[in-house]
Amino acid sequence: MRALSPKGNTMKNRYIASFEAAQLAEKEIPQFRAGDTVRLGVEIKEGEKKRVQSYEGVVIARSGNGVDATFTVRKIGANSVGVERIFPLYSESIKTFEVVRRGKVRRAKLHYLRGLTGKKA
Repeated sequence: MRALSPKGNTMKNRYIASFEAAQLAEKEIPQFRAGDTVRLGVEIKEGEKKRVQSYEGVVIARSGNGVDATFTVRKIGANSVGVERIFPLYSESIKTFEVVRRGKVRRAKLHYLRGLTGKKA
Protein backbone atom coordinates (compact mmCIF):
# COMPACT_ATOMS: atom_id res chain seq x y z
CA MET A 1 0.00 0.00 0.00
CA ARG A 2 1.29 3.48 -0.84
CA ALA A 3 0.66 6.73 0.97
CA LEU A 4 0.60 10.23 -0.44
CA SER A 5 3.60 12.41 0.29
CA PRO A 6 3.08 15.65 2.25
CA LYS A 7 2.71 17.60 -1.00
CA GLY A 8 0.16 15.07 -2.18
CA ASN A 9 1.48 14.82 -5.72
CA THR A 10 3.59 11.65 -5.54
CA MET A 11 3.08 8.25 -4.04
CA LYS A 12 5.43 7.08 -1.29
CA ASN A 13 5.88 3.63 0.15
CA ARG A 14 4.30 3.49 3.63
CA TYR A 15 7.42 1.90 5.15
CA ILE A 16 9.56 4.75 3.87
CA ALA A 17 7.00 7.26 5.10
CA SER A 18 6.96 5.72 8.60
CA PHE A 19 10.77 5.61 8.70
CA GLU A 20 10.97 9.29 7.73
CA ALA A 21 8.38 10.20 10.36
CA ALA A 22 10.45 8.40 13.02
CA GLN A 23 13.59 10.29 11.97
CA LEU A 24 11.77 13.62 12.12
CA ALA A 25 10.49 12.84 15.62
CA GLU A 26 13.81 11.79 17.17
CA LYS A 27 15.93 14.83 16.23
CA GLU A 28 15.44 18.17 18.01
CA ILE A 29 16.17 21.09 15.65
CA PRO A 30 15.68 24.71 16.81
CA GLN A 31 13.82 27.22 14.66
CA PHE A 32 16.19 29.08 12.35
CA ARG A 33 16.12 30.83 8.98
CA ALA A 34 18.41 32.52 6.49
CA GLY A 35 20.50 35.25 8.09
CA ASP A 36 20.84 33.53 11.46
CA THR A 37 24.29 32.72 12.83
CA VAL A 38 24.46 29.10 13.95
CA ARG A 39 27.04 26.97 15.75
CA LEU A 40 27.09 23.31 14.79
CA GLY A 41 28.95 20.46 16.44
CA VAL A 42 29.91 18.25 13.48
CA GLU A 43 31.28 14.77 14.07
CA ILE A 44 34.47 14.14 12.10
CA LYS A 45 36.06 10.75 11.66
CA GLU A 46 39.84 10.64 11.37
CA GLY A 47 40.99 7.07 10.90
CA GLU A 48 39.72 5.20 13.95
CA LYS A 49 39.05 8.27 16.07
CA LYS A 50 35.92 10.40 16.08
CA ARG A 51 35.72 13.96 17.36
CA VAL A 52 33.23 16.81 17.35
CA GLN A 53 34.36 19.96 15.56
CA SER A 54 32.61 23.30 15.93
CA TYR A 55 31.44 25.03 12.74
CA GLU A 56 29.99 28.52 13.12
CA GLY A 57 28.65 30.68 10.32
CA VAL A 58 25.70 32.43 8.71
CA VAL A 59 22.86 30.41 7.21
CA ILE A 60 22.58 31.63 3.62
CA ALA A 61 19.93 29.20 2.35
CA ARG A 62 17.45 26.49 3.29
CA SER A 63 15.91 24.10 0.83
CA GLY A 64 13.80 20.96 0.72
CA ASN A 65 11.32 19.72 3.27
CA GLY A 66 10.94 16.78 5.62
CA VAL A 67 13.89 14.41 5.86
CA ASP A 68 15.35 15.77 2.61
CA ALA A 69 15.78 19.33 3.97
CA THR A 70 19.22 20.93 3.71
CA PHE A 71 20.76 24.23 4.71
CA THR A 72 23.90 26.06 3.62
CA VAL A 73 26.23 27.69 6.16
CA ARG A 74 28.92 30.19 5.17
CA LYS A 75 31.83 31.15 7.38
CA ILE A 76 35.02 33.10 6.87
CA GLY A 77 37.97 30.73 7.24
CA ALA A 78 41.72 31.27 7.39
CA ASN A 79 43.19 34.07 5.24
CA SER A 80 39.71 35.62 4.86
CA VAL A 81 38.56 32.86 2.52
CA GLY A 82 34.84 32.11 2.54
CA VAL A 83 33.89 28.49 3.21
CA GLU A 84 30.40 27.12 2.53
CA ARG A 85 29.06 23.75 3.59
CA ILE A 86 25.72 22.19 2.81
CA PHE A 87 24.32 20.13 5.68
CA PRO A 88 21.34 17.76 5.64
CA LEU A 89 19.07 19.02 8.40
CA TYR A 90 18.55 15.57 9.93
CA SER A 91 22.14 14.36 9.46
CA GLU A 92 23.62 11.92 11.96
CA SER A 93 26.92 13.83 11.83
CA ILE A 94 25.38 16.95 13.42
CA LYS A 95 25.68 16.41 17.18
CA THR A 96 24.81 19.88 18.49
CA PHE A 97 22.83 22.72 16.92
CA GLU A 98 22.69 26.17 18.47
CA VAL A 99 21.37 29.47 17.12
CA VAL A 100 23.90 32.07 18.27
CA ARG A 101 22.31 35.17 16.76
CA ARG A 102 19.11 35.98 14.91
CA GLY A 103 19.55 37.86 11.66
CA LYS A 104 17.14 40.37 10.16
CA VAL A 105 17.04 39.88 6.41
CA ARG A 106 14.43 40.28 3.71
CA ARG A 107 15.58 37.43 1.49
CA ALA A 108 15.23 33.68 1.65
CA LYS A 109 18.55 33.07 -0.14
CA LEU A 110 21.55 35.19 0.76
CA HIS A 111 23.89 34.25 -2.07
CA TYR A 112 24.79 37.93 -2.51
CA LEU A 113 26.98 37.59 0.62
CA ARG A 114 29.53 35.75 -1.51
CA GLY A 115 30.55 39.02 -3.14
CA LEU A 116 30.70 41.10 0.06
CA THR A 117 33.57 41.37 2.51
CA GLY A 118 34.04 42.76 6.01
CA LYS A 119 31.21 44.47 7.85
CA LYS A 120 28.99 44.55 4.73
CA ALA A 121 28.74 40.80 4.86
